[in-house]
Amino acid sequence: MAETIDWHARAKALRIDGRCVIDGERRAALSGETFDCLSPIDGRSLGAVARGREADVDAAVRAARAAFDDGRWADKAPAQRKRVLQKFADKILAAKDELALLETLDMGKPIQYALSVDVPSTARCIQWYAEAVDKVYDEIAPTPRSGLALITREPMGVIGAIVPWNYPMIMAAWKLGPALAAGNSVVLKPSEKSPLTALRLAELAVEAGLPPGVFNVVPGYGQEAGEALALHMQVDAIGFTGSTRTGRRMYEYAGRSNLKRVYNELGGKSAFVVFDDFADVERAAKTVAGSMFFNQGESCNAPSRVFVHERIAEAFVAIVAAEAPAYAPADPLDAKTVMGALVDDTQLKTVMGYIDAGASEGARIAAGGKRALSETGGYYVEPTVFDGVANTMKIAREEIFGPVMSVIRFSDEAEAVKMANDSSYGLQASVWSDNINRAHRVARRLRAGTVHVNQYDEDDITVPFGGYKQSGNGRDKSLHAFDKYTELKTTWIRID
Repeated sequence: MAETIDWHARAKALRIDGRCVIDGERRAALSGETFDCLSPIDGRSLGAVARGREADVDAAVRAARAAFDDGRWADKAPAQRKRVLQKFADKILAAKDELALLETLDMGKPIQYALSVDVPSTARCIQWYAEAVDKVYDEIAPTPRSGLALITREPMGVIGAIVPWNYPMIMAAWKLGPALAAGNSVVLKPSEKSPLTALRLAELAVEAGLPPGVFNVVPGYGQEAGEALALHMQVDAIGFTGSTRTGRRMYEYAGRSNLKRVYNELGGKSAFVVFDDFADVERAAKTVAGSMFFNQGESCNAPSRVFVHERIAEAFVAIVAAEAPAYAPADPLDAKTVMGALVDDTQLKTVMGYIDAGASEGARIAAGGKRALSETGGYYVEPTVFDGVANTMKIAREEIFGPVMSVIRFSDEAEAVKMANDSSYGLQASVWSDNINRAHRVARRLRAGTVHVNQYDEDDITVPFGGYKQSGNGRDKSLHAFDKYTELKTTWIRID
């Protein structure tokens, strides 16, 4: 289907509404200010977007608080909330072409993946939490017979959600699904680099029957709208996905305001460990290439640190280097493209700076390493593979958020585990071994929220997503996400 659509023609015909969505209606920023939304594909202007500030955030939070307090959503029976959220998911699927186009234009990912991954994953998340909400039971504690202790989950109130630019719809859905299903109201602040699908999702939610004020979107800059949301005294919890640097600020903002709950999903520097007892070296190498270069490497769980046993390292690097050209960046609006543009010029300069740092520290570029398609006016980088990387190098320590892979050689299991864990991050990891004892042993020793064995990136909404250490706290996805957006209440009844 994607191949039969002229996406460039659709892009030209697209009309952007960048106003906030507050209390169920579109509103300009109270200051009247806007910012220009630029496409990383070629630098074109997509339109003006409202520059939300403290006053706009306050209006959205007040609308969300009023909606929560009068019970227009929170007091609905779970089955009623389920029906509305199911309609919301249906609306998302019905608008798949529009949403996919907005996502591609806004942040540069290939249209084929926006259609096949981002839109259906967003709808699936909303659908799953809609189905889950009337199947999660409360508890009765095993107290003495003189008492009856009820343990119930209640919605927190107003949830502030702040999401990044790499998967704008999916990251929003991971917050919206459990928060709305539980009965909360939400104020969403999308990244200023990719605000368009969030605004459209809010409109679709209202069309599906979500009451006004329950889901609000305020676009704007992090230091203005994001900070105002995190500091607001009427926000009960913040669900944040983004950089570790900004995640630290979320805790500071909570301490300066009302000690709101803070749930951070932060960066990663995931370890991909391949032992010499894994027979299919080619499959491991092709898997890491596909996972690393997917979404232009702009994924917090990208397997950017690849630890390979020294006996198979030469063959492994040769395969990965040979695979890299298949991921060469191209026009994101071409249905055959597999790697698109980096999100903006700042990210392009950041990635190129890391490539320069890797080369200057002595790592060898086995593939890529250059900017691509500069004549388009967009922001493209070749898929890049470094060999001979030391775990102490900058490219092995810091999150690059671009298509740059570091191959690090090891001699034995103990060394591999030590180096894999020698990171401030702990989001995901992968172990490749045909020895079942080693696979289990190493998986247990790796300090990461998810450890894949003989695969990478297989995923489902039913399993939690989150990390150890500076990769954050709390978990998105699965039933565990309800823990972030509900309060546990004990009601103790004395029985005479």
